[in-house]
Amino acid sequence: MALLTAENLTKHFTNAAVSGINLNLAKGEILCLLGPSGCGKTTLLRLISGLEIPDQGRVFLGGEEITRKPPHLRNFGLMFQDFALFPHKSVYANVAFGLEMQHQTDEVIKPRVMEMLELVGLSDLSRRNVGELSGGERQRVALARSLAPRPRLLMLDEPLGALDRSLRERLLIEIRDILKKLETTAIFVTHDQSEALAVADRVAVMNAGRLVQVDTPEKLYRHPGSIFVARFLGFDNLLDGKITSEGSIATILGRLTSDVMPPGLRSGDPVTVILRPEGARLADGPGEKKDQSRISGRILSRLFCGQYYRLTFSVDRSLSLTVHIPGESTPPDPGKEVDLVLRSSAITVIPKTDPNEENH
Repeated sequence: MALLTAENLTKHFTNAAVSGINLNLAKGEILCLLGPSGCGKTTLLRLISGLEIPDQGRVFLGGEEITRKPPHLRNFGLMFQDFALFPHKSVYANVAFGLEMQHQTDEVIKPRVMEMLELVGLSDLSRRNVGELSGGERQRVALARSLAPRPRLLMLDEPLGALDRSLRERLLIEIRDILKKLETTAIFVTHDQSEALAVADRVAVMNAGRLVQVDTPEKLYRHPGSIFVARFLGFDNLLDGKITSEGSIATILGRLTSDVMPPGLRSGDPVTVILRPEGARLADGPGEKKDQSRISGRILSRLFCGQYYRLTFSVDRSLSLTVHIPGESTPPDPGKEVDLVLRSSAITVIPKTDPNEENH
């Protein structure tokens, strides 16, 4: 049985903030709500937490309906981008706050607070005022405070948005490790694709108040189910194509093949082809056998990104592609003509069912 179940959750403000959301969350699972600003992520979080009451639909926790149960009776933890700490209190007092609200005794509070501070690496700062801490340290205090009362569900709303990228990446790993160590069930809200893919067991992509795809990070990245999801994940290499009688895809680049084809496609069906940027390599040389996965063009730009080079590759005046070439081999200079070989495992095919899909 799922720990948390949302059934047909709908909430209207001026427009529909969320519409017909159905979602299950297993015990110990980290689910990430991913989508652009205004897509309904935070509204869905507030409906689950009880801070908003749905116009339609129900919420269940462990089989018990909690749709109208007050937030303070749900034993949920909340962690926000702005930390929401008490600036006049010490680190210890901030972490102890939730336990005090549960009317726990000092004998229970002290070891639990120190356990949480040890977990987040702040046990030596327990008496320091939170105003003296760095942003990363304050975020660790917020996490420890949220976890101290042993919440049945922890909800994190853009928790790392106020931090710089290098600190976000470090804390992201720490947060996932801590949640997994404690077997804490969590919903993590973000608009950052890399955060979602790194922290989640499953990612739920939202657009215009609806869930458009729910999958593991690997499946979501390798097989986006719509043009919207592909573009939101940052894939720019999208081509029109048609299924051939042999089962390949006819495109402006020639005939391409994919390791995984959607079921039910027939010869002549229109599709969108996604070329993931890491799915290309420089051809070994003119002697390499040419096949349907080899394309020719000119390098427009070359950017060194450490582990890879980011190339803008012009096939003709109407089409350019972005590809990532492994950093151990230096590509030719911009302006040079090169051949690329595309891996079929990095080619995804999406059936064309709605010509305006990318706008919804």
